[in-house]
Amino acid sequence: MIGTDGYPPARLWHRWSTQRWFASVLIAMVVLVLAGTAVGAAILGHTAEVSNRLSDRISPARTAVVELTAALVDQETGVRGYLLSGDERFLEPYAEGVADERTLLARIRQLLADEAVALADLDRVEAQARDWRTTVADPSIVTRRNGGDPAAGVEAVLTGKAAFDAVRTRIATLDGHLDGVRERARADLDTARRLRDGVFLGMAGFLLLFITAIAVLLRLVVLEPLDRLSAGVRRVAGGDFDHRLAVQGPADLAELTGDVETMRQRIVDAFTASQQARAALEQQQLELHRSNADLEQFAYVASHDLQEPLRKVASFCQMLQRRYSDQLDDKARQYIAFAVDGATRMQRLITDLLTFSRIGRVYDDSRSVDLDEVAAQAEANLGGAITERRARIERPTLPTIPGDVTLLTMLWQNLISNAIKFRHPDRDPVVRVTVDEAGGLWQFGVEDNGIGIDPKFADKIFVIFQRLHSRETYTGTGIGLAVCKKVVEFHGGTIRLDDTYRDGARFVFTLPRAAAEPQAAAELTKDAVAAG
Repeated sequence: MIGTDGYPPARLWHRWSTQRWFASVLIAMVVLVLAGTAVGAAILGHTAEVSNRLSDRISPARTAVVELTAALVDQETGVRGYLLSGDERFLEPYAEGVADERTLLARIRQLLADEAVALADLDRVEAQARDWRTTVADPSIVTRRNGGDPAAGVEAVLTGKAAFDAVRTRIATLDGHLDGVRERARADLDTARRLRDGVFLGMAGFLLLFITAIAVLLRLVVLEPLDRLSAGVRRVAGGDFDHRLAVQGPADLAELTGDVETMRQRIVDAFTASQQARAALEQQQLELHRSNADLEQFAYVASHDLQEPLRKVASFCQMLQRRYSDQLDDKARQYIAFAVDGATRMQRLITDLLTFSRIGRVYDDSRSVDLDEVAAQAEANLGGAITERRARIERPTLPTIPGDVTLLTMLWQNLISNAIKFRHPDRDPVVRVTVDEAGGLWQFGVEDNGIGIDPKFADKIFVIFQRLHSRETYTGTGIGLAVCKKVVEFHGGTIRLDDTYRDGARFVFTLPRAAAEPQAAAELTKDAVAAG
């Protein structure tokens, strides 16, 4: 059965984790090895027991029977030699044979303790040998020692031969029984060896089968889900972000798949959001281009079309005043002066606004600028005001920085002009310039001994057209510090009022020592977004 996602449905044993699967397989293998070891040990023990019985008991018993036969033969030979010759030396083999017989009988009984038939034959051999000695050998020896007739002794030996042959026959029977026991032991040993070989072959086959089953099981349970997960991840990584990862396999692998699927979904959501944001940004860029085009059009209109009517108004008002001055009263002349002043101030406002709007658009010629030359040019531009108000400019050697020479000239000219304009009525203006290194920046200070600025207006003074004094007290449009702020920020620096300085006003601004990324595009984007 295949699910809607193309994968088989999860089974109950998929709830097991990979660790549990491997632990189960390991336990099963350990149990199998232990069981195989126990069975193998039992089979090897049985084989060793059968082999030991044959080599340690049956074979030595047959050897002992052969030695027992030799001991009995020695007894019979010794008795016969003594009876024929009367030499006591012939009785030595007889005595040794008797002693060996006792030892061998005890050894054979120990070796054949579990062979009842063989023990019964051994008992009969012992009894018949004992009867032969008591009825034939020992009486014949005693008679010979007492001086009996040698011919009678020979007759006794010949008579006892039948009894001794019966002992040999019994020993032969015992040996035949032992031969049968040996053959059965050999058969048992062959059977045990065949059983051992069969068991070990079966164990090897079962182990191979078990390993194969484990490999197949792990393939189905662990490796195939892992392969599917890998294939799914590669498919998603290849760009198919809509491909869902099915949760399959053991519990931990299924959990991992779920985490990867959650991550994929988050990536898809983030990608969708970024696409939407990109579309919105492209739309904003289009609007920004249109806004820039409108601003360019406005600058053109401001520089030509708007100023021309103002010039005409001022010119005709002045002509009216000159031509009809004798016909106008003081009130009319005052009204005409107001009109001329208003038109003139409107022209200055338009010019200043046009200058402000061009910062970063028209003036953007970045190169190495010697600030000594820039400051000197600003002082030259303000030469009249400096001479008139007996101002003194004190400055050290200034560094060379990357920037636009026109904009930087505006910056220094506005700062020095403000310091001279807002002088203290009781003393001549003094403007001091300082410069320090601060990391990768140059930090400049422009301070004066003028009337100063209340720290509560520290932010207001940098807003365009914001004034702290009336036009009658101080001339100007209130755009100078706004221009300074925009020029400094365009070059990647900051400007502020030093609110700890009490002997006048002090402005602190920074400019980068290396080339900085212009801020015009960022400012225009921010203004366009705020306006939209």
